[in-house]
Amino acid sequence: MKPDLRFDFTPDRANARITVAREFDAKRQLVWDCHTKQDLLDRWFAPKGLTTRTRHMDFRDGGYWHYAMVTPDGHHFWNRLDYGTIDPIDGYTAKDGFCDEAGTVNPGMPRSDWTVTFAELSDRTLVTTVVRYASPEDLQKVIEMGLEGGMASTMERLDELLPLLAAG
Repeated sequence: MKPDLRFDFTPDRANARITVAREFDAKRQLVWDCHTKQDLLDRWFAPKGLTTRTRHMDFRDGGYWHYAMVTPDGHHFWNRLDYGTIDPIDGYTAKDGFCDEAGTVNPGMPRSDWTVTFAELSDRTLVTTVVRYASPEDLQKVIEMGLEGGMASTMERLDELLPLLAAG
């Protein structure tokens, strides 16, 4: 991450939510595309050292993204993001959760509701993600699982990809 790019990870335990604000050195359309297109998501949406493999992607109101974060030794961490509403280039809402290879959500793991917005800041883009959990305990569980470091590492991968895409 460039030292002058903003990254705020702010847990609000009382309200069981996290707000992540992350600035990217790219135009909003490109950052939006990287968040909404399977071929681009597969290039960056996992912490460093892991890769992303999409099983199903249907980016529309009511659609979902079923994917795995894969370790170098082949272990798959399956996830499902069910899209609620989509407002092209401005934002989307979704419900996130761990699942199995078939896409069945794991009821024993915390699920979260996401509101993701994209704001243009001259030649940069600010992505703000508000992640809401059912309880402060669920929030604490994902923090203890390393959510902040994982998100920071994942976003650094997007930082590395954006200039390659912008160059064509």
